[in-house]
Amino acid sequence: MAQPNPILTGLLCRCPRCGEGRLFAGYLKLVPQCEKCGLDLAFADSGDGPAVFVIFLVAPLVLVMALILGAVATVPPWMHLVIWIPVTVFLSLALLPPLKGVLVNLQFRHDAHEGHQ
Repeated sequence: MAQPNPILTGLLCRCPRCGEGRLFAGYLKLVPQCEKCGLDLAFADSGDGPAVFVIFLVAPLVLVMALILGAVATVPPWMHLVIWIPVTVFLSLALLPPLKGVLVNLQFRHDAHEGHQ
């Protein structure tokens, strides 16, 4: 059986081995094992990686959108806060699970482990 694409299955929050089973039991809590193929997901530890990638994606995007809005319209500073804080929170929360899924899938694909001496 060919392994599924780790990026695609991660973005879809699916099992890294079969590409079918759910990866999450809750918002960011991983299932103990895949319901389809039985893969034990105890190896998965993405750490702070998803949050870092979310910051790298969301911050420049929101900054560019805020600058464009400021260039095309006269918007008071408080209105920027009213607009961009919810947008930033929404985008961050929406991107965390898929990015964690990608990191878990890549960790499985490349057999990544903690360093041992």
